[in-house]
Amino acid sequence: MADIDGIKACVFDAYGTLFDFNAAAAHCRDDLGEHVDRLSQIWRTKQLQYTWLRSLMGDYVNFWQVTGDGLDYAFAELGLDDPGLRAKLMQLYMNLDAYPEVKPMLERLKAGGMKTAILSNGTPEMLDSAVANAGIGDLLDDILSVEDVGIYKPHPSVYQLAVDRLDVKPKEVCFQSSNSWDAVAAAFFGFRVVWINRFGQAREVLSAQPDREVRTLADLPPLLGL
Repeated sequence: MADIDGIKACVFDAYGTLFDFNAAAAHCRDDLGEHVDRLSQIWRTKQLQYTWLRSLMGDYVNFWQVTGDGLDYAFAELGLDDPGLRAKLMQLYMNLDAYPEVKPMLERLKAGGMKTAILSNGTPEMLDSAVANAGIGDLLDDILSVEDVGIYKPHPSVYQLAVDRLDVKPKEVCFQSSNSWDAVAAAFFGFRVVWINRFGQAREVLSAQPDREVRTLADLPPLLGL
């Protein structure tokens, strides 16, 4: 029997959930040397911080610019000045590696008749590129971007996109994210949530919590009885 029942659609965050945001820096290990892990950490942290700040300030720009701005901050923090390396890292971010369990997991969901979609801060161009690189386009019913609402997660209008586009109720959506704050916000919105805690994070101290916590997306289908 399913641990989480009544689900009609599985909706996935993209970065850190389906696609490895550390992959861009990892592919530049020879260029970055001792800075590789620190750059990836700073880049991701500032990328997210800028989405939250811009949302609160009412100063929306798309995720490609936010990603570049976060990288520029990381370069400045580490004392790096290499336009060619910056361009290389940004191009790699367009084609991030998918985690190895992603494609088999999606195949299993689709074989079970489940609707599937991405719901992400990424621009349509960024998401289309990552999906094509991973070869999972035929396993997704939709790719949803915050570009349609002009504000970033965790604003409720972002989660409402999935409800409207997939024609489901919030309680019929199982949402997956590796980001603890995203998992909590989606649960607060009314989704059933499986937190993919890839990085062994502590739980957020907030008023909503995910339904389940697992370490990999391979654990998802059994929770849905698939």
